[in-house]
Amino acid sequence: MDKISDRLTVFFEEPFWIGVFERIAEGKLSVCKVTFGAEPKDQEVYDFILKNYYRLRFSPAVAADVKKAGRNPKRVQREVRKQVKNTGIGTKSQQALKLQQEQLN
Repeated sequence: MDKISDRLTVFFEEPFWIGVFERIAEGKLSVCKVTFGAEPKDQEVYDFILKNYYRLRFSPAVAADVKKAGRNPKRVQREVRKQVKNTGIGTKSQQALKLQQEQLN
């Protein structure tokens, strides 16, 4: 059975709140960008995921490094804190979004 990992990053990019869904399946990264508009509350994001996840149009998959699980919980907390401080999206995600944009045009 293959492992699938999903992550949602919500950040503010003038003048809207943006959500970037990242999905890693079979060692490949796919990305989808969603514009929320006004700042979404946690419950609104949760409802959006429940109602719209299967309708999202993910980018074509690009190769990604898959990290092993089973890390120290304190280390995971530190990494989460670092990710929350960082703004923007990762370069792999940007590449995947660019590829999706090119295919749509």
